[in-house]
Amino acid sequence: MKTVQISLNSIDKVKSFVNDITKFDYDFDLVSGRYVIDAKSIMGIFSLDLSKAIDLNIHAEENIDEVMAVLAPYMI
Repeated sequence: MKTVQISLNSIDKVKSFVNDITKFDYDFDLVSGRYVIDAKSIMGIFSLDLSKAIDLNIHAEENIDEVMAVLAPYMI
């Protein structure tokens, strides 16, 4: 598992983020405070405080470089 910090501070960014990560079969969790939600759930993302940085847990063992390349626009 790898954890990175991301910023999803606009509706368009949230939409493109969900579209990008649904291409992978791995599990992604967003952690904000004590809340943990499925990062592929657009409704779940909107339940978080998007004005702050959010931790993204990536549950992938292989092809992590490919995942990181896709996530680059969102990472802080």
